Amino acid sequence: MIDYIKGEVAELTPATVTIDCNGVGYIAHISLQTYSAIGDNKSAKIYIYESVRQDAFVLFGFIDKHEREIFLYLISVSGVGPSTARVMLSSLSSKEVEAAIASEDVNILKSVKGIGTKTAQRIIVDLKDKIKFSGESELPVSGKVVAPTLGHEAVSALVMLGFTQSNSQKVVAKIVKEASVTSVEAIIKEALKRL
Repeated sequence: MIDYIKGEVAELTPATVTIDCNGVGYIAHISLQTYSAIGDNKSAKIYIYESVRQDAFVLFGFIDKHEREIFLYLISVSGVGPSTARVMLSSLSSKEVEAAIASEDVNILKSVKGIGTKTAQRIIVDLKDKIKFSGESELPVSGKVVAPTLGHEAVSALVMLGFTQSNSQKVVAKIVKEASVTSVEAIIKEALKRL
């Protein structure tokens, strides 16, 4: 099992990162939190979860062990797969997910696209005794992105997360018009609430 991959960042999108480790490129699906944390760094260390299915072998990458731990808790819940857990960790930070579960706040979990009332309640019931919330707040991290590419990168990330191109473009266009957003992460977080 792979614990982490450390190397040069060969390619970075809001949904994936390719790490060049001694001449071998490993592509891992990441959350927006991890994307923000990597930012403009030339090298990175990402913690890995290997998803092995009959038809695919997929790596999921996380900026720290805590994010991976929350991801593992989430996918242990019936009805929550790796893609849904990644969307959750893109909409909310790992600390916010932890806090929502600890405080049994169904509405925060329901704000994530694809999570309904029953799933949110199941997550809380299954995980409230397993997750020990430390109560620490998390400082937001933002990567620098050139303004004209904001919308394009946000749409690409939403399509990689499973949303249609046309719906993603419409929602992103509305968000960009309505607010003065400064990062791809902000656009995607708002889009995930609207899609």
